[in-house]
Amino acid sequence: MAMTMTQKILAAHAGLESVTAGQLIKAKLDMVLGNDITSPVAINEFKKYGFKEVFDKEKVALVMDHFVPNKDIKAAQQTKQCRCFASECSIKNYYDVGDMGIEHALLPEKGLVGPGDVVIGADSHTCTYGALGAFSTGVGSTDMAAGMATGEAWFKVPSAIKFNLTGKLKDCCSGKDVILYIIGKIGVDGALYKSMEFTGEGMHTLTMDDRLCMANMAIEAGAKNGIFEVDDVTLDYYKERMTHPYTVYKADEDAEYDEVIDIDLSAIEPTVACPHLPENTKNASELSDIKIDQCVIGSCTNGRLSDMETAAKILEGKHIAAGVRCIIIPATQKIYMECVKRGYVETFINAGCVVSTPTCGPCLGGYMGILAEDEVAIATTNRNFVGRMGHITSKIYLASPETAAASAIKGYICDPRNI
Repeated sequence: MAMTMTQKILAAHAGLESVTAGQLIKAKLDMVLGNDITSPVAINEFKKYGFKEVFDKEKVALVMDHFVPNKDIKAAQQTKQCRCFASECSIKNYYDVGDMGIEHALLPEKGLVGPGDVVIGADSHTCTYGALGAFSTGVGSTDMAAGMATGEAWFKVPSAIKFNLTGKLKDCCSGKDVILYIIGKIGVDGALYKSMEFTGEGMHTLTMDDRLCMANMAIEAGAKNGIFEVDDVTLDYYKERMTHPYTVYKADEDAEYDEVIDIDLSAIEPTVACPHLPENTKNASELSDIKIDQCVIGSCTNGRLSDMETAAKILEGKHIAAGVRCIIIPATQKIYMECVKRGYVETFINAGCVVSTPTCGPCLGGYMGILAEDEVAIATTNRNFVGRMGHITSKIYLASPETAAASAIKGYICDPRNI
């Protein structure tokens, strides 16, 4: 029976010759992920049912990233619980202050996820790892607990939408513009419980950072997962970091898709998602009347080295506009160190920005950049719901690092070609 990429991976991990959309299966897991907010709930469930050991000490990762360094006593207690659990269970992949990063940037950087893997994480943006040709998806903390204990999880096999990418992006655009354009086209429920599968000649022109950004935001279209066909770009990236063997799964030629959508990358313009949904997209050039109070460049979506490089090139020799706060957050310690070596941190500080240790902080309205009443932010994060980054009357515009950095300089939303 013909299958999509996702269906092939799930069939293999379920020990079945084939699976079909809608089928309920139990699949073996290659990685179970939790963070400082979701892991404590999973740990409580894990212990409540009497489990003493995780199924595999190398296949569980606990990444302290949301409120770390700890913002208050509650955050400190949650992190302490995770730290103690990791020690009790001898979990190899535990990352805390000084050795941490934003989880969905850290795991690929460490080579902990690879092609053909099945990954669950108690965080909705676990779908990021589809950029590497893995099936990865977010789950609840109870499912995380079961995964840590048994190494297995139940899934309903998703149907799929095929995105056939052609052409090549303009210099002013990146993967963030592509995924915002797609979500604007299909809506926040356009791929509800489906696999968004990316392929086509245009896909090969996208960098791994572009792909990680796009897979990360598949959930914003309601998808179960996003996944890219594995090519040389994928393998070059993974082989440099590889911690375990991989398997490449390719969709059958006659695989069944609910829909095939053609995307011409060369036609995409710098794109912004306006409040209060990621589907509410417009070209950046249409929004020059929107004054901003804050700019955030970072997050699990756009805190990678190429994002820092882009921001530094735009900010070099310039200064952010009066009245604008610009917060830049490299996604991992390794990226932060490289920013220091390359002089990006000096560029950011000279431009009037503040540079933070890796954290999810402002993205979820946690800390390190909370918005006050009626304030407006442009951010390279992934969600712009009401109250997401602070006060319920504040507004968030989602954009690429190119557009965000240019806007910080101008003081209003700006097409990066106009800087």
